[in-house]
Amino acid sequence: MNDIYLSIIVPVYNTEKYLNRCVDSIVNQTYKNLEIILVDDGSLDNCGKMCDEYAEKDSRIKVIHKQNGGLSDARNVGTSVAKGKYLTYIDSDDFVTKDYCEFLYNNIKKSEADISICKHYIMFEDGSKINTGTSKKYLMNKEEAFMKLLYSDDLDVSAWAKLYKRDIMENIFFPKDRLYEDSATTYKLIDKCKRIVFESEPKYIYAVRKNSITTNCFNKKKMDLILSTNEMCDYIEKEFPKLNEACARRKMYAYLSTLGQFATCETKEEDQKYLKIMWDYVQENRRDVLKDKKIPRRDKYALYISFMGFEFFKLSWRILKKIRNGKI
Repeated sequence: MNDIYLSIIVPVYNTEKYLNRCVDSIVNQTYKNLEIILVDDGSLDNCGKMCDEYAEKDSRIKVIHKQNGGLSDARNVGTSVAKGKYLTYIDSDDFVTKDYCEFLYNNIKKSEADISICKHYIMFEDGSKINTGTSKKYLMNKEEAFMKLLYSDDLDVSAWAKLYKRDIMENIFFPKDRLYEDSATTYKLIDKCKRIVFESEPKYIYAVRKNSITTNCFNKKKMDLILSTNEMCDYIEKEFPKLNEACARRKMYAYLSTLGQFATCETKEEDQKYLKIMWDYVQENRRDVLKDKKIPRRDKYALYISFMGFEFFKLSWRILKKIRNGKI
């Protein structure tokens, strides 16, 4: 067997409803030279048993059972034992097309890149999908990649839908006990790259779940998105001062996205202080951000709506969410 191969790391926690779909999509990849690492993060359902059953049927599968430590810890543990020259992460409630690995691997080899990136489908619980792909393909240096990341121009911070050269993972860890851990990690990996290749065909299927921790109501842990975004932008602004304007946009995006968590639920008394922090930030910085002609339309619309007051902002956010979910 060829000694150049991929390690796929799958953190698993209480996703028995989706696990077969995920693992089946991996074991049936057109690229066969795989190491598949299933990290059972202390699941309370049947996931641990299901993982072991898969390992009995496929010698490429390695199962790690550990105490619950969260998504970041599971990814870190999987990464620490991976033997592949290239790594990719797949969440256990998501799945991939049969040529996901082959597609990313071919691009990273042909371009001699450090990261290979594809686009994804967004799939809702009713089975409907949104295709985020276009017809673009390009090779970037890290400054160009940062620019696209900061403007959400094809690139995003998600750990998945990417293939990484193993070397750049050295001494990079996903932060434990933090939500939006990808926002605190992906920029560090990009910073270690000479080349990043992107092709916009969707090969990853991101499943939106109603009770996902990143889609339900606000709690103070949701402020982690702002914390991670500020850390990322502080670093990028220092290394690439020309990207200051792009960082201002990205920070505003983090505040607007977190504010949106208040739109679908009643605001708890203890959360009022966080609401005030975010709304004050939007009011103080929106005029400067609106001067940037490169900001995405969704940001522009949200900022214009914010001039109408928070209650109108909440109503508009609810309507937009229903439209995106196909309910209007």
